[in-house]
Amino acid sequence: MKKLGLGLLLLILFGIGAALLFQEQIGERLFAGAVETAVTRDVIGDLPDGMHVALCGSGSPLPDPTRAGPCSAVIIDGKLFIVDIGGGAVRNLGLMGLNPGATEALLLTHFHSDHIDGMGELMLQRWAGGGRDAPLPVIAPEGVEVIVDGLNAAYAADVQYRIAHHGEATMPASGAGGAAQPFTFPEGQDQMVVYEKDGIRITAFSVAHKPIAPAVGYRFDYKGRSVVFSGDTVKLPAVAKACSGCDLLVHEVLNAKMVGTLETAFEKAGRKRLVKIMADIPDYHTTPVEAAETAKAGKAKMLVFSHIVPALPLGYLDAYFMKGADAAYDGPIVLGKDGMLFSLPANKDSIEQGDLL
Repeated sequence: MKKLGLGLLLLILFGIGAALLFQEQIGERLFAGAVETAVTRDVIGDLPDGMHVALCGSGSPLPDPTRAGPCSAVIIDGKLFIVDIGGGAVRNLGLMGLNPGATEALLLTHFHSDHIDGMGELMLQRWAGGGRDAPLPVIAPEGVEVIVDGLNAAYAADVQYRIAHHGEATMPASGAGGAAQPFTFPEGQDQMVVYEKDGIRITAFSVAHKPIAPAVGYRFDYKGRSVVFSGDTVKLPAVAKACSGCDLLVHEVLNAKMVGTLETAFEKAGRKRLVKIMADIPDYHTTPVEAAETAKAGKAKMLVFSHIVPALPLGYLDAYFMKGADAAYDGPIVLGKDGMLFSLPANKDSIEQGDLL
């Protein structure tokens, strides 16, 4: 028995020694294998017909080591639609195997900084990775023109550097940047179709995020399947109305009690400015229980929480964050995390859940 134990120990030590001795060679092979796997990965091309929703960012402006800023990706028939683009979300797209070059359009719910601070990077990565000869369409309420023009100006020098380095054939100037496609609701209406092509319909609807205005949510429809994104809003009948039996409701959430705990901590620390901010933010967001009530009223088949406020650094906190939601809605509730994928096969009723990270 002792000989067996000694032999095993010697084998382990030999393995460690070999790993150290041939570290460079082993590292070279590991890297080459990892690169091949990453480069050949084609999540978008491998998805079946239907509508697929991936969370490229489920966080908020508050620091969260596990969540990028607000971002949802909708994949339909090889096309990638991005709803909001928070900081870190574009890098998540790459990690998730979702090529930003496939982006058909970016849709913005409103112009809070945490919903737009990844736009420049998305424009660049779409241009570089997609070989596009036209800029990224940015569909959003009126006012988006100033934002897109500003980013185009900010990246103008970078565009010229890359063309000079890689050549016009690789980086066509006509594909750089973004092109604003603003919309305004017709008089007396609170919703309108903002995209309709190849059987894909996207409808914008008005939400309440005062003093931020305009603010909207979006509904996607394709081959009998539907997904609704609430955007940032208080609890609102308009979200339930937009859902009206939708397959998936992706709703922003803020736990007011937990934010109150932050407010108290800042008060004790003498950080008055942050005390005021923590006191203010609950009045233009939706609590988990309120979002669950909206899902029930809208007869959603599944509810997904995103734009999580505050940050949840430990999974152990999830139950506390979601307290009371199960009692308000009897369908499945998912606390969103970056990398989650929800697949809605065409003309079926099922919702399949996976993970791309």
